[in-house]
Amino acid sequence: MIDIRPFETLGHANHGWLDARHHFSFASYYEPARMGWGAIRVWNDDTIAAKSGFPPHPHRDMEIVTYVRTGAITHQDSMGNKGRTGAGDVQVMSAGRGVQHAEYNLEDEATTLFQIWIETDRPGVEPGWGQMPFPKEAREGSFQLLASGNADDDALTINADAKILGATLKAGTSLDYTANPARHLYLVPSAAVTVNGVAAKARDGIAITGEGSIRIEAEADAELVLVDAR
Repeated sequence: MIDIRPFETLGHANHGWLDARHHFSFASYYEPARMGWGAIRVWNDDTIAAKSGFPPHPHRDMEIVTYVRTGAITHQDSMGNKGRTGAGDVQVMSAGRGVQHAEYNLEDEATTLFQIWIETDRPGVEPGWGQMPFPKEAREGSFQLLASGNADDDALTINADAKILGATLKAGTSLDYTANPARHLYLVPSAAVTVNGVAAKARDGIAITGEGSIRIEAEADAELVLVDAR
Protein backbone atom coordinates (compact mmCIF):
# COMPACT_ATOMS: atom_id res chain seq x y z
CA MET A 1 0.00 0.00 0.00
CA ILE A 2 1.25 3.45 -0.95
CA ASP A 3 -0.82 6.32 0.45
CA ILE A 4 -0.01 9.88 -0.62
CA ARG A 5 -0.72 12.61 1.96
CA PRO A 6 -0.66 15.81 -0.15
CA PHE A 7 1.21 18.72 1.38
CA GLU A 8 -1.84 20.98 1.17
CA THR A 9 -3.86 18.53 3.33
CA LEU A 10 -1.37 18.52 6.20
CA GLY A 11 -2.17 20.24 9.48
CA HIS A 12 -1.02 23.87 9.46
CA ALA A 13 -0.15 26.31 12.22
CA ASN A 14 1.50 29.68 11.59
CA HIS A 15 2.71 31.37 14.77
CA GLY A 16 4.67 34.08 13.00
CA TRP A 17 8.09 32.92 14.18
CA LEU A 18 7.12 29.30 13.36
CA ASP A 19 5.28 28.11 10.25
CA ALA A 20 4.58 24.41 10.78
CA ARG A 21 2.99 21.64 8.75
CA HIS A 22 1.97 18.51 10.63
CA HIS A 23 1.92 15.14 8.85
CA PHE A 24 0.24 13.59 11.91
CA SER A 25 -2.04 14.88 14.67
CA PHE A 26 -0.06 17.36 16.76
CA ALA A 27 -0.89 20.24 19.12
CA SER A 28 -4.14 21.86 17.90
CA TYR A 29 -4.25 19.73 14.72
CA TYR A 30 -6.31 16.59 15.34
CA GLU A 31 -7.05 14.07 12.61
CA PRO A 32 -8.08 10.57 13.85
CA ALA A 33 -6.94 8.99 10.58
CA ARG A 34 -3.44 10.45 11.02
CA MET A 35 -2.43 9.66 14.60
CA GLY A 36 0.87 8.13 13.48
CA TRP A 37 2.32 5.53 11.16
CA GLY A 38 3.59 2.44 12.94
CA ALA A 39 5.99 3.71 15.60
CA ILE A 40 6.27 7.12 13.89
CA ARG A 41 4.23 9.54 15.99
CA VAL A 42 5.19 13.02 14.71
CA TRP A 43 6.60 14.44 11.48
CA ASN A 44 6.59 18.23 11.47
CA ASP A 45 7.78 20.30 8.51
CA ASP A 46 8.91 23.51 10.25
CA THR A 47 10.09 26.91 9.05
CA ILE A 48 11.64 28.85 11.94
CA ALA A 49 12.20 32.57 11.52
CA ALA A 50 15.66 34.09 12.03
CA LYS A 51 16.63 34.88 15.65
CA SER A 52 13.76 32.85 17.11
CA GLY A 53 13.01 29.34 18.25
CA PHE A 54 11.55 26.96 20.80
CA PRO A 55 12.19 28.02 24.42
CA PRO A 56 13.00 25.37 27.06
CA HIS A 57 10.31 22.70 27.34
CA PRO A 58 10.15 19.08 28.59
CA HIS A 59 9.89 15.67 26.92
CA ARG A 60 10.02 12.09 28.12
CA ASP A 61 10.04 8.60 26.56
CA MET A 62 10.28 9.70 22.93
CA GLU A 63 13.02 9.49 20.29
CA ILE A 64 13.25 12.92 18.61
CA VAL A 65 15.14 13.26 15.32
CA THR A 66 15.82 16.66 13.76
CA TYR A 67 16.81 16.77 10.09
CA VAL A 68 17.88 20.27 9.03
CA ARG A 69 16.94 21.10 5.44
CA THR A 70 18.25 24.69 5.21
CA GLY A 71 19.91 27.03 7.70
CA ALA A 72 20.87 25.68 11.12
CA ILE A 73 19.43 24.96 14.56
CA THR A 74 21.23 25.41 17.89
CA HIS A 75 20.35 22.97 20.66
CA GLN A 76 20.79 23.20 24.42
CA ASP A 77 19.40 20.94 27.12
CA SER A 78 19.24 20.16 30.82
CA MET A 79 21.97 17.51 30.39
CA GLY A 80 24.46 20.29 29.59
CA ASN A 81 24.64 19.60 25.85
CA LYS A 82 24.87 22.42 23.32
CA GLY A 83 25.46 22.21 19.60
CA ARG A 84 24.69 23.69 16.19
CA THR A 85 23.31 21.41 13.45
CA GLY A 86 23.50 22.71 9.88
CA ALA A 87 21.72 21.90 6.62
CA GLY A 88 21.79 18.22 5.69
CA ASP A 89 22.94 17.18 9.14
CA VAL A 90 21.02 15.43 11.89
CA GLN A 91 20.63 15.53 15.66
CA VAL A 92 18.84 13.02 17.87
CA MET A 93 17.55 13.27 21.42
CA SER A 94 16.37 10.31 23.47
CA ALA A 95 14.10 11.91 26.05
CA GLY A 96 14.14 8.86 28.32
CA ARG A 97 12.97 9.49 31.88
CA GLY A 98 12.78 13.23 31.19
CA VAL A 99 14.73 16.13 29.74
CA GLN A 100 14.30 19.86 29.08
CA HIS A 101 15.61 21.31 25.83
CA ALA A 102 15.49 24.42 23.66
CA GLU A 103 15.99 24.75 19.91
CA TYR A 104 16.92 28.18 18.53
CA ASN A 105 17.54 29.54 15.07
CA LEU A 106 20.40 31.93 15.79
CA GLU A 107 21.03 32.51 12.08
CA ASP A 108 20.24 35.62 10.02
CA GLU A 109 17.87 33.64 7.78
CA ALA A 110 14.99 31.23 8.23
CA THR A 111 15.77 27.61 9.06
CA THR A 112 13.72 24.74 7.64
CA LEU A 113 13.74 21.30 9.20
CA PHE A 114 11.88 18.07 9.78
CA GLN A 115 11.23 17.14 13.39
CA ILE A 116 10.39 13.45 13.65
CA TRP A 117 9.24 11.67 16.81
CA ILE A 118 9.45 7.89 17.11
CA GLU A 119 7.96 5.91 19.99
CA THR A 120 10.73 4.59 22.23
CA ASP A 121 11.40 0.92 22.89
CA ARG A 122 13.20 1.74 26.17
CA PRO A 123 11.04 3.94 28.41
CA GLY A 124 12.56 5.39 31.54
CA VAL A 125 16.21 5.21 30.51
CA GLU A 126 18.83 7.92 30.93
CA PRO A 127 18.21 10.69 28.35
CA GLY A 128 20.80 11.39 25.68
CA TRP A 129 21.64 13.67 22.75
CA GLY A 130 23.91 13.46 19.74
CA GLN A 131 24.60 15.01 16.35
CA MET A 132 26.58 14.09 13.23
CA PRO A 133 27.43 15.76 9.92
CA PHE A 134 26.20 13.97 6.80
CA PRO A 135 27.59 15.56 3.61
CA LYS A 136 24.94 15.38 0.91
CA GLU A 137 27.43 14.28 -1.74
CA ALA A 138 27.89 11.01 0.16
CA ARG A 139 24.26 10.02 -0.48
CA GLU A 140 23.75 10.94 -4.12
CA GLY A 141 21.82 8.14 -5.81
CA SER A 142 21.59 5.97 -2.71
CA PHE A 143 20.25 6.02 0.82
CA GLN A 144 22.65 6.83 3.65
CA LEU A 145 21.79 5.67 7.16
CA LEU A 146 21.52 8.70 9.44
CA ALA A 147 20.21 7.15 12.67
CA SER A 148 19.04 3.75 13.87
CA GLY A 149 18.37 1.59 16.89
CA ASN A 150 21.58 -0.38 16.26
CA ALA A 151 24.51 1.09 18.16
CA ASP A 152 26.94 -0.76 15.85
CA ASP A 153 25.79 1.18 12.79
CA ASP A 154 28.00 4.04 11.67
CA ALA A 155 25.20 6.50 12.44
CA LEU A 156 23.42 8.22 15.31
CA THR A 157 21.76 5.88 17.81
CA ILE A 158 18.16 5.98 19.05
CA ASN A 159 16.27 3.69 21.43
CA ALA A 160 13.81 2.43 18.82
CA ASP A 161 13.56 -0.22 16.13
CA ALA A 162 13.75 2.29 13.29
CA LYS A 163 16.05 3.61 10.60
CA ILE A 164 16.24 7.20 9.40
CA LEU A 165 17.77 7.51 5.93
CA GLY A 166 18.59 10.30 3.52
CA ALA A 167 19.32 10.40 -0.20
CA THR A 168 19.59 12.81 -3.12
CA LEU A 169 18.43 12.04 -6.65
CA LYS A 170 19.11 13.86 -9.89
CA ALA A 171 16.17 14.49 -12.20
CA GLY A 172 15.44 11.42 -14.32
CA THR A 173 17.28 8.99 -12.03
CA SER A 174 15.97 6.40 -9.60
CA LEU A 175 16.95 4.31 -6.62
CA ASP A 176 15.62 1.10 -5.11
CA TYR A 177 15.02 0.26 -1.45
CA THR A 178 14.40 -3.24 -0.14
CA ALA A 179 11.80 -3.23 2.64
CA ASN A 180 10.12 -5.65 5.00
CA PRO A 181 6.43 -5.63 3.96
CA ALA A 182 5.41 -5.81 7.64
CA ARG A 183 7.10 -2.51 8.48
CA HIS A 184 5.87 1.08 8.14
CA LEU A 185 7.83 3.44 5.89
CA TYR A 186 7.28 7.16 5.55
CA LEU A 187 9.00 9.18 2.83
CA VAL A 188 9.05 12.94 2.22
CA PRO A 189 10.69 14.26 -0.99
CA SER A 190 11.75 17.84 -1.71
CA ALA A 191 10.55 17.58 -5.32
CA ALA A 192 8.14 15.51 -7.41
CA VAL A 193 8.81 11.76 -7.47
CA THR A 194 7.03 8.52 -8.27
CA VAL A 195 7.13 5.58 -5.86
CA ASN A 196 6.39 2.24 -7.55
CA GLY A 197 4.62 4.28 -10.20
CA VAL A 198 2.53 6.36 -7.76
CA ALA A 199 3.08 10.10 -8.21
CA ALA A 200 3.82 12.48 -5.32
CA LYS A 201 4.69 16.17 -5.22
CA ALA A 202 7.24 18.14 -3.24
CA ARG A 203 6.82 17.79 0.55
CA ASP A 204 3.95 15.32 0.26
CA GLY A 205 3.98 12.51 2.81
CA ILE A 206 4.23 9.02 1.32
CA ALA A 207 3.06 6.27 3.71
CA ILE A 208 4.16 2.80 2.62
CA THR A 209 3.50 -0.67 4.01
CA GLY A 210 3.11 -4.14 2.52
CA GLU A 211 5.78 -3.46 -0.10
CA GLY A 212 8.91 -5.59 -0.37
CA SER A 213 10.65 -3.45 -2.95
CA ILE A 214 10.37 0.29 -3.57
CA ARG A 215 11.57 2.19 -6.62
CA ILE A 216 11.75 5.97 -6.30
CA GLU A 217 12.07 7.95 -9.54
CA ALA A 218 12.81 11.68 -9.47
CA GLU A 219 10.96 14.08 -11.76
CA ALA A 220 13.32 16.88 -10.66
CA ASP A 221 16.42 17.06 -8.46
CA ALA A 222 15.17 15.78 -5.08
CA GLU A 223 16.29 15.34 -1.51
CA LEU A 224 14.65 12.36 0.22
CA VAL A 225 14.12 11.59 3.90
CA LEU A 226 12.82 8.11 4.73
CA VAL A 227 11.91 6.51 8.06
CA ASP A 228 11.60 2.70 8.22
CA ALA A 229 9.91 1.75 11.51
CA ARG A 230 8.12 -1.13 13.17
